Amino acid sequence: MNNYEITEDTLAIIPSGIDKTKIYEVDKSFELDISTKKLLDKSCRYYGSSLEGRIKGTIEMIGVRYKPPIIVEETRDLIFFPTGSTRAEESSWISLNNIINYYKSNSKTIIEFKNYQEIKFSTSFGIIDNQILRATRLESALKGRKIAKKHFKQA
Repeated sequence: MNNYEITEDTLAIIPSGIDKTKIYEVDKSFELDISTKKLLDKSCRYYGSSLEGRIKGTIEMIGVRYKPPIIVEETRDLIFFPTGSTRAEESSWISLNNIINYYKSNSKTIIEFKNYQEIKFSTSFGIIDNQILRATRLESALKGRKIAKKHFKQA
């Protein structure tokens, strides 16, 4: 399973110890013996870039430098955002397109995904809310470019 690639079914990627990552998907969850950052970088490379390249792309598209969301794969709109610094090994990464709701629970945040599974994050509601806003801005910029490109081809 160490040849795992992020797909549309990936809900969240959560560190679960040194060089261990818990993967939540629509229909299952499992643990891999790889750090969260290495797994993200591997998936980004599989789709034609690197984690660093995807971060630079976000900076170029929407100007967000701190805790930037990334486009893992653009044709399927695989957009993930971190719960903390992209340099930190303890940051979780959450799929924007699989979220249906999120709410505050004391100082934590519960995210409900499209399969109605809920995952509690120790990140504050304000940070998650801001990260979803940033990821949505990135998604909007990506869709705008796709529409402009399609329109340009038709002209």
